Amino acid sequence: MSKFPYFEYHNTKLCVESVPLDRIFREYDTPCYVYSRSALIAAFKEFDSAFAERDHLICYAVKANSSLAILNLFAKIGSGFDIVSGGELQRVLKAGGDPKKIVFSGVGKSADEMRAALIANILCFNVESEVELGTLNQIASEMGKIAPVSLRVNPDVDARTHPYISTGLKENKFGIPFVEAEKLYTSSKNLTNIRIIGLDFHIGSQLTELAPFTEACKKMIGLLDHLEEESFQIEHLDLGGGLGIRYFEENPPSAQSYVEALCSDIGHRSQRILIEPGRSLVGNAGLLLTRVEYLKHTDHRDFAIVDAAMNDLIRPALYDAYHEILPVNINDNKIKNYQIVGPVCETGDFLGHDRKLALVKGDLLAVMSAGAYGMSMSSNYNSRPRAAEIMVDGDQTHLIRERESLEQLIFNERTLPL
Repeated sequence: MSKFPYFEYHNTKLCVESVPLDRIFREYDTPCYVYSRSALIAAFKEFDSAFAERDHLICYAVKANSSLAILNLFAKIGSGFDIVSGGELQRVLKAGGDPKKIVFSGVGKSADEMRAALIANILCFNVESEVELGTLNQIASEMGKIAPVSLRVNPDVDARTHPYISTGLKENKFGIPFVEAEKLYTSSKNLTNIRIIGLDFHIGSQLTELAPFTEACKKMIGLLDHLEEESFQIEHLDLGGGLGIRYFEENPPSAQSYVEALCSDIGHRSQRILIEPGRSLVGNAGLLLTRVEYLKHTDHRDFAIVDAAMNDLIRPALYDAYHEILPVNINDNKIKNYQIVGPVCETGDFLGHDRKLALVKGDLLAVMSAGAYGMSMSSNYNSRPRAAEIMVDGDQTHLIRERESLEQLIFNERTLPL
């Protein structure tokens, strides 16, 4: 089976579902992000069906890709949402998300963000510190509200992933230290505008093995047993997200294996299960389409300078992340070892090193597995407008984000008076 089942070659042309990528270039230009609607739905349904009859809620991690069309699609098929900012709250509500399916994570929620979430009547705040809990209680009291809370516990489990995206070790900024969690749950009984409803953990992103998940889950179950002995009514267990995808040679567990392992650890306990997948829902459902501007040959290296850059996809520069780069049209030109680089004025502006490709000026390239943390982390560095986004549905294409114009780039700026 293809690594990218909704992105395949038909004859010599790379297609998204039934649409050749060179057609998308002619209609929308480059660079642009291209998503498969079928791939998004299939990824969600794989998680959903893995739970069978067990009470659960899949809360898509909005930070992975916050495009309104993607949020709207997930809302329509029953998804909840994991947010980390007031802006993400606004996006989910704008996209038709159900506020009673929203959990609010993040270590630095502002007072205004808390107020907005309380007004929206979200499902739960995932609180990450004692001071945050006290602030939330105060704000809820001022508003005459009761804030539903799950404490995010840091289980001190090594996720065995990139250190920048590991969140479950005791030296990380996330969550309440495991040894302090039971004490904070107990002291929360004195907060009149807090209602404890859940227990939460999240240990990191792009995990490719089950052992860290199950280790953290077993520690949380032990804590759950202690809380229930103290008469806490824990309504849900939020097991976080972090399941990885295949970018190159990784072999992550399937959604089915992941869910089955977690449910096996939980056993017959009655709590509703929440999970927060992000990358594993959208990562392999999108690509970045780019065009070769110049081929630069030197005595030491051959460079393919493309019109996408680190401002469009920062993951290679930030994490030294690998993305497969495929030619949109297969040809018989001579294969060379290319460095795929962008026009941004940084040596770190690259999309891929040492890629064996047959290229000429004007060729199109597809940077694969770019649906997660691509557009959502893009910027205007070097005063470059952000890319367009396209959704493919069968043989139809839909523009879901217009390409940013130069006028929009500077619209909110002002010069000083003389």
